[in-house]
Amino acid sequence: MFGLQLSTLDTVALAIFAIAWLAYEPLVKAALGRRHMINLDMAVIRSAWMGNMARRESRLMDSQLLGHTINSASFFASSNLILIAGASGVLFGGESAFRSASSLLVIETSTRLLFEVQVALVLITLARGLLDFIWAIRQLNYTIAVVGAAPDEAVGLAGVYGSAAGRLLNPALSAFNAGVRGYYFALAAASWIFGATAFIVATLSAVALLIWRQRNSAAAHAIADIRTVLEGAPPAVANPSRAKDVDETPRA
Repeated sequence: MFGLQLSTLDTVALAIFAIAWLAYEPLVKAALGRRHMINLDMAVIRSAWMGNMARRESRLMDSQLLGHTINSASFFASSNLILIAGASGVLFGGESAFRSASSLLVIETSTRLLFEVQVALVLITLARGLLDFIWAIRQLNYTIAVVGAAPDEAVGLAGVYGSAAGRLLNPALSAFNAGVRGYYFALAAASWIFGATAFIVATLSAVALLIWRQRNSAAAHAIADIRTVLEGAPPAVANPSRAKDVDETPRA
């Protein structure tokens, strides 16, 4: 970058951050496999949810759950906008913002240009998270329409319809998860103003915390158990009378 002099350690720290931020999900999947991670296990659980939704006579509960999820995504999107506005105020604050930051002993920034790049990185990280939340909200709105348009079980399309609905809901909530994950990396990016070493430590700590929560947290173990139960459960039956018929079927 013209006029920007980065030390070797700054360059290494920025490269580590870029790899961790932009390639986190595929790298974690490749390193940890495709089982017993919250995101992967939840994809199975959501698909089961949509399959059951398609078989239910009343889908009021499903609509309420989706509405709650949209409200959560909207809250995070609004929070992102506030943080983006704050970072933009610092970025475009000019010389006064740089002098105020430089006066703090804990902040390590050699030039105004470097300081602006550091703040801009936080801004870009937050902006990407905002786009993820917006895309999640749009897909969740599509999912609500799909729930409303679900045919009756008598039509015989419940299985196919539920599978397609699951393939719509999963990307929506994956985008929501990516937006939430952006906060971790925004904090790591903000640590750059405390020096390259702090930047590297914060980035690696964010990745380690995310991986621990995905694989070893209490929530991860519970969700893995629920996925195992769902995968081993018999197919759901929409009509209780049909369930009785199934139970009374003669066995060899």
